Amino acid sequence: MTREHMIQQTSTSNTILHIGIVGAGAMGRGIAQIAAQAGLMVHLHDVKQQAVEAAFQHLRSTLERLAEKGKITASDVEATLSHIHLSTDLSALAQCDLVVEAIVENLEVKRGLVAQLEAILSDNAIIASNTSSLSITAIAAGARIPGRIAGYHFFNPVPLMKVVEVVDGLSTAAETGDRLMTLATTMGHIPVRCKDMPGFIVNHAGRGMNIEGLKVAQEGVADFADIDAIMREQAGFRMGPFELMDLTGLDVSHPVMESIYQQFYQEARYRPSPITAVRAVGGILGRKTAQGFYAYPDGNKLVAPERSAPAARPRSVWVSQANAHGHAMTVDLLAKLGVQAETSDRPSQDALILVTPLGMDASTAAINEGLDATRVVAIDTLLALSSTKRRTLMTTPLTSEAFKDAAHGLLSSDGVPVTVIRDSAGFVAQRILCSIINIACDIAQQRIATPNDIDQAVHLGLGYPKGPLALGDAIGAPLILETLRALHRLTGDMRYRPSPWLWRRAGLGASLLHTEF
Repeated sequence: MTREHMIQQTSTSNTILHIGIVGAGAMGRGIAQIAAQAGLMVHLHDVKQQAVEAAFQHLRSTLERLAEKGKITASDVEATLSHIHLSTDLSALAQCDLVVEAIVENLEVKRGLVAQLEAILSDNAIIASNTSSLSITAIAAGARIPGRIAGYHFFNPVPLMKVVEVVDGLSTAAETGDRLMTLATTMGHIPVRCKDMPGFIVNHAGRGMNIEGLKVAQEGVADFADIDAIMREQAGFRMGPFELMDLTGLDVSHPVMESIYQQFYQEARYRPSPITAVRAVGGILGRKTAQGFYAYPDGNKLVAPERSAPAARPRSVWVSQANAHGHAMTVDLLAKLGVQAETSDRPSQDALILVTPLGMDASTAAINEGLDATRVVAIDTLLALSSTKRRTLMTTPLTSEAFKDAAHGLLSSDGVPVTVIRDSAGFVAQRILCSIINIACDIAQQRIATPNDIDQAVHLGLGYPKGPLALGDAIGAPLILETLRALHRLTGDMRYRPSPWLWRRAGLGASLLHTEF
């Protein structure tokens, strides 16, 4: 069947007025809510009568709470509920223009449902899958009209998460995706479009945060709480990787890590960690089990208080000039703290030695410059020191406690908290931010989605402060490239190899959001 023929079979009417939803769980009832609020006639189906009735009562309670808060009126509640029809008989969906399945993540079960729906629906009706992990092409394989099958991936909770991924399988007619994009806007959501690839956009791009955070912890660089604090307060993210995994639950996030790794044929960028494997098997899943990377004894996260900064101060400070960007930033910060950095080519005998490596560890910086490792402390300067709400220091294995405390005391003396980590190629924020940006660059390079859709999807779907490509532009693509190349050289790990999308645009001075014709 040609693509043109598929389009003809799905283009007799573009209007979607009746939407069927198969599966009355959290996702199904969330989709039902936004569709009914948009004025569509909703046919909510589940094989169990108890399930659809429970879903309806949940929707009523949700809408009534919105009315109590003044976000909708009492008449809106009744009008919305009047648009929802319940069914345990699949044939009740026969007149639907679109059916969205939100059932168990099992390929054969979904294929079976597609066959059942094709037997009752008109040829013009769309069949959409809310799958987060299965191939749309695989779901459509063997269908009578594969061109009408697409992905329609919402995020939980659907009414609050305003982004939806419209996924084109290899057989999906362009018209099908176009109709779903229009409908998403009608329902008050922001649609992003992508090819059928593992993880689509959001779950694919999300590997950078969690996978690299786990790698940092696995290397013993810092504990979970310190990594999270760095990503929140230094990098500006709403949550760090371990807070996020606790919220999602390892019963959800770990299988996704393993699935994407396998679907990309063991691509190093997506390599999972034994940390989550052990915890998932042990049932230490996060908030839902009251124990994850943090304890939740009363439903609230238990975090040990941060220790007070030392009172110690260095006699003098010398700043390495190996990284001009980092040197200038650090000298400026020291001046604001009332310290004049030494200006000689080599540090004096008693000076604290500050190095500012990008993608390297403190040890390598000390070795490369022939510095006394007992006095060396590294400071992360990838992000502007003047605007971050936390600073990160890193010691060599030989750094003395006296010089570590002196650096900590000085660099927190203006009230900005400091986290001291063990030696690591690329600190914490450098590694995680560069991984996030590099993976997004590779999604763009593969043309899985447009740069704007990548940024929109990740910003809205994961709550990042910016889309990853815009974040790369804000930091500077050349700095990201320099950091990744240093990480790759030092570790030999292919996970840090820069994407062609990144190194071409960094070299040309172009935005990471720039795309060719």
